[in-house]
Amino acid sequence: MPPDFRPGIALHEPDADEPEVQYDYVPIKERPEADRPREKLLTRGPAVLSDAELVGLVFGSGTRVGGRSVSAVELAQALIGAYGSLAKLARRDANQVAKATKGVGPAKAAQLAAVFEIGRRVEAAPPEDRVQVRSPADVAAAYGPRLRDLNREVFVVLHLNTANVVTAEYTLTTGGLAASIVEPRQVFERAILEHAASVVCLHNHPSGNPEPSREDVAITKQLCEAGKVLGIPVHDHVIIAGRGYTSLAERGLMG
Repeated sequence: MPPDFRPGIALHEPDADEPEVQYDYVPIKERPEADRPREKLLTRGPAVLSDAELVGLVFGSGTRVGGRSVSAVELAQALIGAYGSLAKLARRDANQVAKATKGVGPAKAAQLAAVFEIGRRVEAAPPEDRVQVRSPADVAAAYGPRLRDLNREVFVVLHLNTANVVTAEYTLTTGGLAASIVEPRQVFERAILEHAASVVCLHNHPSGNPEPSREDVAITKQLCEAGKVLGIPVHDHVIIAGRGYTSLAERGLMG
């Protein structure tokens, strides 16, 4: 528990999978005006705001818990303190947060999820929205922020033109917590219709382990063989795991 936290009212029912959320009650009207997040942002810029103040601005309004008013910033501070950090909170499913935390219902949980997703997309967006794939690092830089925090495995296919610029992207499958099933026909059906010169495949490992599984290697070899027959080569299969990645092309596992 952070040093400036004191025990307060728990904001959620006990749950084995969710942390205990408590808050330190300080009425917003008792804060100096210069310390109120909206005024602080407008006069000094967003960089000076704490994580809790930024989340409080996203919430916009507070709530009532146990008959007492809790400001948006106090609610945010308690939430971040319970989950450990803003980054850990960003990896939580919105439905989990909404169900487990009193005061953070579906609306506030959806607001948080939307802001976190905006951040991921901004981080991933290349200049002028053009992704040119020169190396596996380019793929990881562009798509890692979108995939690394997902708690389910997804398989994404990128279509490239002759200059190795991504012309299309789509999620082929969304698997369970551990695996996705991919068939070559699914990968190349759209690639043929959209005249892709080549493709790059990528998927995430929610476990954070970047090592390819036997299934990953087997699927990759099947895709490479199919690509050779169709004249649409598979340049790489990139695994996103946390902030790291593995390129099966760099490993020599493409077939």
